[in-house]
Amino acid sequence: MPKVKPEMRIIFFIILCLFAAFLVLPLAALFVRSFETDKGFDFSNYFSIMSNKELMDSIWNSLVISSITAIITTILAFLLAYTINCTRIYQTLKTAINLEILIPMLFPTITYGFAIIYSFGNQGLITKLFGRKLLEIYGFNGLLIGYVIYTLPPAFLLINNSFKFIDKKFIIVSKLMGDGTFRSIMNTIIRPLLGTLGGAFVLSFILSFTDFGIPASVGGTYDVVATKLYQVMLGSIPDFNNGAAIAVFMLIPAVFAIILLNYLEKFNFHYDKFTEVELIQNKGRDIFLGVISSSILIGLVAVIVVMFFAPLVESYPYNLRFTMNHFINVFQSSDLIYVYKNSIIVALLTALFGTLIAYCAALLNVRTPVKGKKTMDIISMIANTVPGMVLGLSYLLLFNNSSLKGTFTIIVVCTIVHYFTTPYLMAKNSLAKMNPSWETTGELLGDSWLKTIRQVLLPNSVSTVFEMFSYYFINAMVTISGIIFLVTAETSLVASKIKELQHFAKFNEIFVLSILIFGTNLLVKFICHYFQKRQPLSG
Repeated sequence: MPKVKPEMRIIFFIILCLFAAFLVLPLAALFVRSFETDKGFDFSNYFSIMSNKELMDSIWNSLVISSITAIITTILAFLLAYTINCTRIYQTLKTAINLEILIPMLFPTITYGFAIIYSFGNQGLITKLFGRKLLEIYGFNGLLIGYVIYTLPPAFLLINNSFKFIDKKFIIVSKLMGDGTFRSIMNTIIRPLLGTLGGAFVLSFILSFTDFGIPASVGGTYDVVATKLYQVMLGSIPDFNNGAAIAVFMLIPAVFAIILLNYLEKFNFHYDKFTEVELIQNKGRDIFLGVISSSILIGLVAVIVVMFFAPLVESYPYNLRFTMNHFINVFQSSDLIYVYKNSIIVALLTALFGTLIAYCAALLNVRTPVKGKKTMDIISMIANTVPGMVLGLSYLLLFNNSSLKGTFTIIVVCTIVHYFTTPYLMAKNSLAKMNPSWETTGELLGDSWLKTIRQVLLPNSVSTVFEMFSYYFINAMVTISGIIFLVTAETSLVASKIKELQHFAKFNEIFVLSILIFGTNLLVKFICHYFQKRQPLSG
């Protein structure tokens, strides 16, 4: 590694100050505010929460449905990943799984709820196909369907990535030794993936527990903690102190999640080398998992497809005559186009500055000898733990009387901090694979550290940079939990506008805006993928 340079210290200091001001300080302010009362500082707010039966019921409801969601999601994600990596089904189906599973990530979560209403409601598309109402969608059932759709893609990506580090040779060896199917899977698949499966469970649980979008649309009378926090903070009489205490309560499951993940770390192991082998032919296995995977994909598409169909008819489900009027009305509405432009601006700024910050943080940690560089890992862990709704509330409390209140700046910064962990880890993994002597070689040739980054490190990690940009952009377009407390009439985004349109039952406008977000995210995804393919692999 090169010697510590002044520019390294400057960048390190700037990043530390950024996260101190926009992560540590807001959370500290939230914690302090949770003890504040009219009579000073005490535990009254917490006692008030624990004595409030409705509020405690909502916390319990969140724990129950999030746990059930996490179990279902982890199982489904595992089955899909297993189908792709451990069967000999048609490559077309494997490609379909990889592509279709990503579709929900391109929509705001609040839209899932409305799609569920239009699919399973009294006049829903699926209800019409079956000739009867299959289930009651408002409350537990609707939340469960929405949460599974929301959490399945990230859980699948996590598990599917880990499958790449399993040596399939041991699956064949296990079969040759006479192990039954169950024992073979447990020893050669489940055991190596135990830490990852635990991570997928925790990820799904936290995402469900802290999501606001889905409960806002189909929560019904099944109260969850996210909607209660929203009501306390944005009700007729906002209660900032109680809201802060509720937000602290929302952090408790995240703390237990970290403890569980640290415990599961000891189960992780990797093989020293991998053997490329052809799996043993098993038609029964392939047909069974092919049907299961196809059913999951069909179910996923069946819920989402209605949002593309409904705005293309006069009045779903009563007048099914084709029309483009709903799209035309949205494009002619200066108000709706304004919030769409706002979302584009916020997403671009978030992606640009977020990618820069995450890349620099990873660069300092992996490629420099700067003292205290491991602080970046701690920052990453904290950012990953704090729910978006809690982070947004902490910003509201800290910056309420400042010039940052209600600005695009505070929204962009909040989104950057909230989604920092994944892009940071992407850059960190990419930079760690590169030759550790490149900077030293550049130094011996008389190149500055920044010049070596520009001419050597960056060209070898451009593919990762585009992936980071894509991740930040897409999440900035769809997030609602992180920004719901920060937007104003001037800085309203599409995701928050959808919440407003819900009150006026303007579902066609909601679906058109959702399709705009989907199309925009898909376009950015394709553009980034195109440039990724044109670049050499990192390392």
